[in-house]
Amino acid sequence: MNGLLQDLRYALRQLRKNPGFTAVAILTLALGIGANTAIFSIVNGVLLNPLPFPHADQLIALGENKANFENGSISYPNFRDWQKENRSFSSVAVSRIFSFNLLGAGDAEQVNGELISSDFFSTLGVKPLAGRLLAKGEDEVGAAPVALIGEDLWRQKFSSARNILGKNIRLGPRSYTVVGIIPASFHLTLPSFRDAEIFVPAGQWDNPLLMNRGAGLGFHGIARLKPGVSLEQARADMERVSRNLAAAYPDTDNGISANLSPLKRRMVGNVRPVLLVLLAAVGFVLLIACVNVANLMLARSNLRAREFAIRSALGATQGRVVRQLLAESILLAAMSGAIGLLLALWGTHAALAKLPSTLPRMEQIGVDLHVLIFTGAAALVSGILFGLTPALKMSRGVTNQTLNEGGRSGAGGMRHRAQGVFVVMEMAMALVLLIGAGLMVRSLVRLWQVDPGFNPHHVVSFGLTPAPSVLNGSADSIRAYFRDFNRRLAAIPGVQAVAQTSGAAPLDYDDERLFWLAGQPKPTNDNEMDWAIDYIVDPDYLKVMGTPLRVGRFFTSQDDEHSPLVVAVDTVFAHKFFPGQSVIGKWIHLKGTDRLAEIVGEVEHVKQWGLASDDTQSLRAQLYIPQLQMPDDYIKSTISTAFVVRSRSNPSALFADIRRVNREINHEQVIYGEETMEQVVARSLATQRFSMSLLGAFAGLAMILASVGIYGVISYVVGQRTHEIGLRMALGAQKLDVLQLILGEGARLVLIGIAAGVGGALILTRVMASQLFMVSSADPLTFLAVSAILVIVALVACYIPARRAAKVDPMVALRYE
Repeated sequence: MNGLLQDLRYALRQLRKNPGFTAVAILTLALGIGANTAIFSIVNGVLLNPLPFPHADQLIALGENKANFENGSISYPNFRDWQKENRSFSSVAVSRIFSFNLLGAGDAEQVNGELISSDFFSTLGVKPLAGRLLAKGEDEVGAAPVALIGEDLWRQKFSSARNILGKNIRLGPRSYTVVGIIPASFHLTLPSFRDAEIFVPAGQWDNPLLMNRGAGLGFHGIARLKPGVSLEQARADMERVSRNLAAAYPDTDNGISANLSPLKRRMVGNVRPVLLVLLAAVGFVLLIACVNVANLMLARSNLRAREFAIRSALGATQGRVVRQLLAESILLAAMSGAIGLLLALWGTHAALAKLPSTLPRMEQIGVDLHVLIFTGAAALVSGILFGLTPALKMSRGVTNQTLNEGGRSGAGGMRHRAQGVFVVMEMAMALVLLIGAGLMVRSLVRLWQVDPGFNPHHVVSFGLTPAPSVLNGSADSIRAYFRDFNRRLAAIPGVQAVAQTSGAAPLDYDDERLFWLAGQPKPTNDNEMDWAIDYIVDPDYLKVMGTPLRVGRFFTSQDDEHSPLVVAVDTVFAHKFFPGQSVIGKWIHLKGTDRLAEIVGEVEHVKQWGLASDDTQSLRAQLYIPQLQMPDDYIKSTISTAFVVRSRSNPSALFADIRRVNREINHEQVIYGEETMEQVVARSLATQRFSMSLLGAFAGLAMILASVGIYGVISYVVGQRTHEIGLRMALGAQKLDVLQLILGEGARLVLIGIAAGVGGALILTRVMASQLFMVSSADPLTFLAVSAILVIVALVACYIPARRAAKVDPMVALRYE
């Protein structure tokens, strides 16, 4: 211990004597360690940490495996039967995203909500902050209206009043009794769940399709395994339950089974490969930083060759010399780790601001004990990595030769070779990162060039929840109300067209319609019917969205509730169901109506599932239905609807006018979810942009570090060869010859590194193939362009010391000792 403390004190004195070297080394390592810690904190929060629920490994996510959907929504009657008939789960629950108009607590406001079954929170093991959870049976249709509220809503809207329990709150046209408060620390990210402030029993939803066994309605499930039951046993059990339901309800359940997966895996979704690629990329940055500092240590060790030769001559062993140098390296790494942790805290906050809003478990991201351990381990390993090679090289120096030469060149050739190897490694790793970033950039550019099937420029969308007095009226009065709202919006200066829409929304959410072709026998069950994504829209919808009409006509104001039923289809629908034929004038049966619908138009296909992934989906056919022709029960059950508006100028400026018109009509109706369609398109690419931004930042940092590394090596070589260069010039060498000599040595190292990097990139970028769009992981243009950029940058870094070498005065160099 005394020897260790002595080594550390001596190491600290050495670092203080060389502040320039110390500052550069610490900053270089701190950048690498900080970047690694920041990304690891994201990986740790999203992928590694267990879910914050009791016995989280027992939690399972449930969905329906059915036509076109491997993990589709569960019908409420099926959920009830799954709940009763399974033998593997201690509890099963479902949830569905919903929205409520909160009235009577200040200005009318829409709040995020969830429709849940009564044992939803008890399945997760969540305890209420106050009050109680839902009781068994409170999710039955016809049960008394009760609700749970979130802690944030309780504090903001009700001033943390304890007497809120037992009080009524008004959600749209109904009042609900508050029975409990859910803590703000509760978070769950699933297709059927988001952070919400109102939780209402599913049975309170007055949707006429709620008890329809063939209607999923967006419900997804969670379940808790009984102790000792495995996931495979639960899957076998649910196959038994599904077979029984298919036999009992062949019209709706034939071909339907349960999809089970660990809840954590379902929450993480497709983000795992993205984060692992980023973690590998930032690991390369740390390696480059270590190599850079190792090169600095090698260059510095030449100046200390005589010191260590004297130590060896006085009896210091090779191990003692190595220990001293490693002590300096680890001390440097410890300082770098401390600064890197501070950089990581800043970097994590910066990354959180750029993370896609849909990234799961964002609330779990932060610096915890695991992150601190990672930072310490990264610093320790880094210290050993960059300190070991210089220590071993120095300890093997030839003592007599070093003393005789005055410390000028001890083990010089050996150090030069090691430094050359380090430069090659830096160039290779930097190239791999740059190629990865280049592939992501090209992929994103290709994505932005994809035609989504509509023109997002100058279009805004928003939702509208009418006042209770409107929703309590007749179907005809509700229709008249929406027509008047359309007219009021269309009168806003700058507005070109307005359309009401429900059902699916491009790149945002989906809704499906079952049908079969006229002239074919009616399918015996739902799963034998054909499926299409349905858009329920106004006549001006195509005008607003800029979706081209290919053949026929679109809807007019005469296509209302009193006229024959008409529909329009997209090009995918036409090619799939009427290949080689004109689709105009064909007829289809829509499930839920006894009327035939005539196809009157064919429109361009819209990329519903994403610019990159739409072509890979099995369900792509699209069906347009006139909003004006929807039946009375649909109109009466509509709690909210959406609008799209096209403007002549900046669409964001419309929002103030839209809110003004809304207040003039009725102060109890709520406008929500305002965004431009350009924002919708950008949101659909958020994950790709996040990956590209971080990978590009890491690649840029790697290129800077690699350039600094080769600059340092060439500068060191020039300094060591000053005598040789002066001799060459005295014997007739010209400045251009010296410039070519030094640049040639640098170019040789760069080209070897490029060759090694290309080989490594061909292997490593294959893991990115799933994240690329219309770009090969071995794209030759990207490889050539990135290689050329790196060569140019590296040669510029070499040119500076080469130019300095060409200016050496031969007489000064010949007298140099």
